[in-house]
Amino acid sequence: MFKTRLVSGIVLVALALAFILAGGNVLLAALFVVSIIGMFELYRILKIEKNVAGIAGYLAAAVFYANLYHPFLPDMMIFAIGSLVLLMFVYVFTYPKYQTEQIFAAYFGIFYVAVMISYIYQARMLARGSYIVWLIFLCSWGCDTCAYCVGVLFGKHKMSPKLSPKKSIEGAIGGVAGSMLLTGLYGWVFRGAMQAGAQEIVMLSVISGIGALISMVGDLAASAVKRNYEIKDYGRLIPGHGGILDRFDSVIFTAPAVYFLAAYLM
Repeated sequence: MFKTRLVSGIVLVALALAFILAGGNVLLAALFVVSIIGMFELYRILKIEKNVAGIAGYLAAAVFYANLYHPFLPDMMIFAIGSLVLLMFVYVFTYPKYQTEQIFAAYFGIFYVAVMISYIYQARMLARGSYIVWLIFLCSWGCDTCAYCVGVLFGKHKMSPKLSPKKSIEGAIGGVAGSMLLTGLYGWVFRGAMQAGAQEIVMLSVISGIGALISMVGDLAASAVKRNYEIKDYGRLIPGHGGILDRFDSVIFTAPAVYFLAAYLM
């Protein structure tokens, strides 16, 4: 099991490196595919992954990514309202085929998965985005690794005993501190390429610390959904890791956080 998890993890990291380094339309297309798979995993829980409600959600995600590729919507509220109206059409004209929560979940999935994951691409497109985008992973996967190590060594106080008994407050602190230290080291190594001074490196570390805190919410939120529906994993796409949502649960939250913090503070 460990070997399978390690090998698939290496492959996953290699693919992430390749797509993010490529950037542009290659990254956008890859994130669209990831989004559709993630939405499929979420929709499968409520049994709408292959019917009209699910297809409406996938269609809305396609419109969103098409707008990122070639902007044609003057205001993104048009997309938000249009997606809701589309799903209400499905709800009304197929009534009573769908439960209300299924339609709500279809709408939720568009934003929770497709829109939020897209901020990896949007962060990559920022000025100095080829460096800033890596903060998303430093403060999600980095936080997860550091929190686990500190939690195993020093964890005594449970952070959310009913939802995730193994997570501790000490681990959470270690995760945030570890993410900030990793980002500080990253900033120092690439300070010349980024043309970043000491103050900017400190700011990057602060952004990473905030992102790390938010990443824990993303991780726990995904766990809460799985517990509510009594499932172990969202899928089996990534051997040893589960599905897309199992591996990207924290990234989903950190991507928009890093994007907006970097866009307004850097």
